[in-house]
Amino acid sequence: MSSTNPASGTSLGRRLSLAGVLRLRRPSEIWFKPALSSVAAVAPPNFLLLALGRLDLAMYTMAGSLCALYAHNRPYAARARTLAGVVLGMLGGVAVALGTASLTRNAVVLVTVGALLAAVQKALCDATRVGPPGNVILTFVSSAVLFVPQTPDRIPGHLALAAAAGAWAWLVGMAPALVRPHGPERRATAQALNAAAAYAATRGTGDGHDAARAAGYAAVQSAWQTLLSLPATGIRATTRRALEHLVVRAEVALAAPADTDPQRLRAWARALRGTGRIPRTGDAPADADELLGADAELTARPAPLRRRLGPLAPIAVRTALGCALAGYASLALGIGRPYWALVTAAALYQANLTLTWSRAVQRVVGNVAGVLLFAALVPLAHLGQVLLVLFCLALNFGAEALITRNYWLGSVCVTPMALLITEFAGYQQPGRLITERVVDTLVGALVGFLAAVAVTNRRAGDRVEQAVTAADLARERAARLLAEADPAPAALEAARRSLAAALTELRATADGAAGEWWGRALPQERVVLAEQSGHRTLAEAVRRQPARRDRDTATRAEDVRR
Repeated sequence: MSSTNPASGTSLGRRLSLAGVLRLRRPSEIWFKPALSSVAAVAPPNFLLLALGRLDLAMYTMAGSLCALYAHNRPYAARARTLAGVVLGMLGGVAVALGTASLTRNAVVLVTVGALLAAVQKALCDATRVGPPGNVILTFVSSAVLFVPQTPDRIPGHLALAAAAGAWAWLVGMAPALVRPHGPERRATAQALNAAAAYAATRGTGDGHDAARAAGYAAVQSAWQTLLSLPATGIRATTRRALEHLVVRAEVALAAPADTDPQRLRAWARALRGTGRIPRTGDAPADADELLGADAELTARPAPLRRRLGPLAPIAVRTALGCALAGYASLALGIGRPYWALVTAAALYQANLTLTWSRAVQRVVGNVAGVLLFAALVPLAHLGQVLLVLFCLALNFGAEALITRNYWLGSVCVTPMALLITEFAGYQQPGRLITERVVDTLVGALVGFLAAVAVTNRRAGDRVEQAVTAADLARERAARLLAEADPAPAALEAARRSLAAALTELRATADGAAGEWWGRALPQERVVLAEQSGHRTLAEAVRRQPARRDRDTATRAEDVRR
């Protein structure tokens, strides 16, 4: 994979190609989970407000309900914390928006506050790696609330509505644990096995094997992160240990693809579906002390939030500047809802300029198609508020079901849903809504992208250098242990996993920096050499892990009891 990265001297025109931007991917394995969760979280509050004749308050309940879109790939213990954090973050943004709206109706001030909120939300979501849909939902809600007339006495009630809906969304997100308590970790392990099988099928040669290997290591790293978020004791720890054996087999496949049976890996992955017994890997030299370093990692603390926020400063500045300028441009054009332009700009910003360009194209295409769908639906929606709510729920489901295929396809449903929500407080002229949405989309995409071009990430090259150095140091530590006659298994395992994490971070950092421009030349050769030598060391570390029969016997006994 590293050998196919664009060189640092690639022209801006080549980086901003349209090739593949609108191509559809395979749907996510759990595409229906966020879609159903969204409907389950949104429907009860909306129908309750409809019954009370207060559908105009749906904006505030939607703020809490949309939190159900997050953390579907996390084990339930970690999901509980993440969802709680998202709900609190949503309430914080809404509180700032409500307070600002109650103090001023100056549109310039509102746009400025919305842009700063968007930048903070973007930085925090990226730093905490909260996952899709990231900051976009938070910014969408807080920006919309900013432009609704507000008085201080109504703020507590509106926040209470958002908090109540957020609590319901938390329950919806946690409900699947009652049926399949180990679903996320089993799914992450299956994805690692399937990715390793795809690489093993290449036998380590031929076109695409570098990309398959990188995807395999990324999936394995993701699986380890998922498993290590589980408790260290109790039933979940027993399940974790059984799944760790399978992840180790995926690592062995990545180290020795020519000696691996891809079909066996895929069979193990299929067996992890549902709630059946976790398959046993059988006797293998790499099935014992590979797990000794995992327990030590459970106590490792993540980097402080301040350190994680530092590298995100250029993205935060891009977001603040782009959102503010987009909102100001919309105001200058006399558009009544500048927050649409602001949200469009906020949705663009990705890890680098190339990905931001792709998202801009997807956003424009999806929104233009979405307003056409709105034009077809709005006559029916005007037949009654019940139909209005039902259409919004259907579009909500469609957006989450389709967005994993490609962002633009999900936007086809998001756009008419957002337009219909504006009619909860009263029907509006469709022609005006359509015109304003199209203009704001174009303004937000154009101004937002220009801001991304203007604010360059000049430190990207420095971070690549740091990532290369970290990978080299991790490789050297593992190599020193491998040079010993009888290295401590736990120390070797910890060094091996540290090297795997460093190589995954190096690949992500190099990919992000390669999509920037106006930066200094990237050390492409050093990246390639670090990856090649690192993967060779990883392979040797896997082969050197000794077998521990007593540990295997204990694991089999646990399997039998389970």
